[in-house]
Amino acid sequence: MYKDRKHSPTKNHIAPFEVVIHNTKHDCWVSLLGKVLDITNLIKEFENEKCVRPLLAEAGKDISQWFDEDTGDIRTYVHPITGAKVPYCPHGPLPHVPPQVPATSWRPILLPWWKDPQYEVGPLTKRVRPLKILNMLTCQEAYINVCCEDTILRITERYSIFNRDGLSYTWLYGDKQLHMDKNLEENGVVDERDSFTALGLPHNTHVPLLYIYYNDDFKYESI
Repeated sequence: MYKDRKHSPTKNHIAPFEVVIHNTKHDCWVSLLGKVLDITNLIKEFENEKCVRPLLAEAGKDISQWFDEDTGDIRTYVHPITGAKVPYCPHGPLPHVPPQVPATSWRPILLPWWKDPQYEVGPLTKRVRPLKILNMLTCQEAYINVCCEDTILRITERYSIFNRDGLSYTWLYGDKQLHMDKNLEENGVVDERDSFTALGLPHNTHVPLLYIYYNDDFKYESI
């Protein structure tokens, strides 16, 4: 669903549970340093080379540990024999990473895959939040997980698996109507899980509950 928005000026935040389902060589996503990459085409380009094996082994997972947070590049270490600073690839060679020993076949890459915007799907969420939504028309309660950066409008999209007409409802938290272009925190729906943990309580002691009230917008008015 994100591929259609890949080149959109604003990209939706993506949760780890959305990355993990893309875990095959025909559909391969990884996250690193706060961003999500679709490297399916990269896997296809190097499919007959062993340098894609580490990527396939970590398909659908976060590989930030391979990278230096300050430079955004592959981590390096000092080679014990040559004394040169070389890429640290304990799981095997990777595409676009120079070999530890100079080789005539190596050609420098100006824009390696981990920095190439063509592979970027969107930013990785800083935190996933649980949320309950109660439809006051049907009395159906849904439990979903959302990104903490998601606006209420984006949450209506996630909620569409339960009700595709989320925009035909007024969204409230308590007696306060929510702003559709703001996220939960901006709407006063505070994430209290850290406070619960500090008090020795289960983090899911309280899950925020949103109420939605149907607005008869005559969308399905018969002719």
